[in-house]
Amino acid sequence: VTKPLRTFSNSISVKVENYLDKLTNATEYYNENQRLKDEVGLLKKQMSDYEQVKSELSEMKQFVGIKEKNPDYEYTEPAKITGYIANDPFKSFTINIGSNSGVEPYCPVVTSQGLVGITVDVSADSSTVRTLLSPDLSVAVVCPESLNSAIMEGYINSDGESVAHLIHLPRDTKFMAGDSLVTKGTGGLFPSGYPVGTIKELISSENSLSYTAIVEPSVDFSKLSSVVVIKDFSGKEKQNED
Repeated sequence: VTKPLRTFSNSISVKVENYLDKLTNATEYYNENQRLKDEVGLLKKQMSDYEQVKSELSEMKQFVGIKEKNPDYEYTEPAKITGYIANDPFKSFTINIGSNSGVEPYCPVVTSQGLVGITVDVSADSSTVRTLLSPDLSVAVVCPESLNSAIMEGYINSDGESVAHLIHLPRDTKFMAGDSLVTKGTGGLFPSGYPVGTIKELISSENSLSYTAIVEPSVDFSKLSSVVVIKDFSGKEKQNED
């Protein structure tokens, strides 16, 4: 009689021990899982901090490069883009500096790649930037190789995309696809020699009396994170007097 009871008791004991072992293992697995999650979270934060520092160093390097090209110009520190203007197809955006940093309306805005646009609305600590894609901004440009010059503006093409183009080119224009374009420096808004873009193609008008040149901007407006504002530049006062 006692043997079956002992066997049953031993069976129960083994099952209880197995259950307790599973609970212990489950607790250990849980603790280990939490530890690994904490480590992953810490590594992600460290990676984020690293990328932030890397981005800031890259921005500072670009800023130094901009200043070295034109040491006599007066620049702001790099400004962060704080947002894009809603329902604006021409990619106007706001930056986190304004009049307290010496920014005024109609100051050129650049990156190390080239011209971005101009400031238009300026408050104490923020500014709105109108880009080269806007039809409300006309820029005198020139091809450094051929010295051909024209006016560049933005517009919305038939696909609903905002693009830049050279307008009112004569039928015998010397511009060609692949020509690089820089600011001409006339009109007082922009210094000369800043990269603007490259001609992608020439399109004839309906009456074939003139051409339009589609321009690929030097700056990728969809990837901007910071810009620099030029507060003053050589020849600005003289140009504004003309």
